[in-house]
Amino acid sequence: MAYDLIVVGGGIGGSALAATMAGAGWSVLLLEKSAEYEDRVRGEWISPWGVAETQRLGLYDLLKGAGGHHLTSHVTYDESIPPELAEEAVMPLALLPGVPGPLCIRHPVHCQTLFDEAGRRGAEALRPVKVTGIELGASPSVTYEHDGRTITASAPLVVGAEGRQSKVRKAAGIALNQDKPHHWFAGLLVDDVHGIDETRQSIGTEGDFGFLAFPQGGSRVRVYGGYALDEMKRFAAKDGTKKFLESFRFRSAPANDAIAEGTPAGPLFSYYNNDSWTDEPFAEGAVLIGDAAGWNDPINGLGLSITYRDVRIVSDLLKDAGAGQVPDFRPFAEERAERMRRLRFAGQLQASLDMEFGEEAKARRLSYHQRRAADPEVGMHGIAIMAGPESVPEDFYTETHRNRVLGRAS
Repeated sequence: MAYDLIVVGGGIGGSALAATMAGAGWSVLLLEKSAEYEDRVRGEWISPWGVAETQRLGLYDLLKGAGGHHLTSHVTYDESIPPELAEEAVMPLALLPGVPGPLCIRHPVHCQTLFDEAGRRGAEALRPVKVTGIELGASPSVTYEHDGRTITASAPLVVGAEGRQSKVRKAAGIALNQDKPHHWFAGLLVDDVHGIDETRQSIGTEGDFGFLAFPQGGSRVRVYGGYALDEMKRFAAKDGTKKFLESFRFRSAPANDAIAEGTPAGPLFSYYNNDSWTDEPFAEGAVLIGDAAGWNDPINGLGLSITYRDVRIVSDLLKDAGAGQVPDFRPFAEERAERMRRLRFAGQLQASLDMEFGEEAKARRLSYHQRRAADPEVGMHGIAIMAGPESVPEDFYTETHRNRVLGRAS
């Protein structure tokens, strides 16, 4: 069977791209391996610049209607700052026109909504599917098993949207660069969290733990925690989930007690924080989007925003080329390489500030908060995370600025 486009991976990026291109009149085959989307401890917070990308793709109203929940303010807690002072410095998150703030939506619901929309717009959306073969080059094809049948489909282009272990990336011979991990990062969905502002996200560091909390609406909150690399088994025992929640009890963030007393509503996963990237996310007959093309440090929370921009740029190039044609993906590669470089820089600063522990790190954070209050330019990496890496001038992605942020001599 022949199509204009084959998309391998029916998660957020793959389904969004399939929906976009099917809506543009392309014949699209969308292949998803899972029979049911599961909580994978990721993909439930879209930064304002990512929300703007969903609007440009015409998907925002769909996501909002599926339960999307906006956060409108941010507060940073720290062991060196009284909580009342931290809350006086609350930051509004309506940084972009027409975007109230970050958008939260449950990952399985997010995936299912987009997968269904791809089918509604005319894509042949299949699941569960086992991909058994991928041929690229001048005549791309994908062989897969579905409903007891083995089928080979062809198209001028195969899109790899199946995440970090991408089979399309492997078939294309595209290698990823990876930096060294800085800390462990764990996540959990928590229910029955009462008495907090459901429109306010928060982060903070105290003792040997750093946290991030993103209310999902109602009594549900997605939380993350960072801890040192040498504590691999900190939350690995049977009581690991309980210990993880107890770690949120901060003197500097009293409202966190509500999180600690909440009910786990999903699995607890821990993973490294490192970045991965490729400067050329395409090969003859293939292009990669989302995590298949590399990912940013999860401390920034930008996986969805990165993915939606990938979808928007690739879909624009495809539409400009015309149905069944393969565009020049070099503009996408160039933009993505610079985007990921800038976000690596922002993530490194965030990790150095929020996920290092001890007296020296505490003093560095206090100095940073004091200097940022006097000079907002010191915190420009936070603007890059919220408003987009291109919103901050290039001068702020230099070693000189890194030293300025961290209070080091140049």
